[in-house]
Amino acid sequence: MRTGRAIATYAVLLAIAATTVIPLVWMVCTSLHAPRAQIPTMSTLFAPDGWHFENYWTVLTYGELPIWRFALNSFIVTAGVVVLQLALCTLAAFGFSRLRWFGRDALFFVFLLTMMIPASVLIVPLFALVQRLGWLDTYWGLIIPYPYLSTAFGTFLLRQFFITLPQSLDDAARIDGCGDLRLLWHVILPSARPALATVAVFAFIWTWTDFYWPLLATSATTMRTLEVGLSVFRDSYGGTQWSLQMAAAVITLTPVLIVFLAMQRFFVRGVVLSGLKE
Repeated sequence: MRTGRAIATYAVLLAIAATTVIPLVWMVCTSLHAPRAQIPTMSTLFAPDGWHFENYWTVLTYGELPIWRFALNSFIVTAGVVVLQLALCTLAAFGFSRLRWFGRDALFFVFLLTMMIPASVLIVPLFALVQRLGWLDTYWGLIIPYPYLSTAFGTFLLRQFFITLPQSLDDAARIDGCGDLRLLWHVILPSARPALATVAVFAFIWTWTDFYWPLLATSATTMRTLEVGLSVFRDSYGGTQWSLQMAAAVITLTPVLIVFLAMQRFFVRGVVLSGLKE
């Protein structure tokens, strides 16, 4: 009975993993086909006329679009959002978990209710605000009002992790003369690296792969991000050269995979430990 249950469990897990891996394999293999080849089928996916690794160089050196500029914009915007997300969520989570003040839990409950507001509802007021401030086609306009920047998810995750830390750490630090900020910096944050890594990974993935807000907040080609630039690249080829489009998609996706794999052990530990205590 136990063996059969284990086999069934692993079979289900393998099926779920296959639904995630197969599209990635199809994308990578398609990116290595001839530029003007037809969409590959299962019979031709792994047996093309030749493997064309030069497709990636074609995309990176495409003369009509500044791919390297798109990549630089994506890195700057993503880094800015991650840093601000960590700073704001850390301070809010510290206030909701380690400090005692009137109405703290009630306000935290109201704060969590903001997660029920779809990001798309905020697009129009955010765009109007950015336009009035003159931040269109600027890094400020891409970073500061970012829809995911004020999300309550990161605060909730960090707050749940902070309350699992022993209160005796706070008492010992305050006896040594630490104030609130020194307590946060020297005691809480060093112990919360898994949770911080988890918030950073979520913020990186959400920002790097976002398409809608960078499309609205920028009109100049030099301020486009990779996700928006990828759509322009597709339109420039008329939607026919699938191998080049998939090469561009692989280039865009690679940083996300690298960050996730590099932070995986912190990511998993942060998610698990953040749900230990209510």
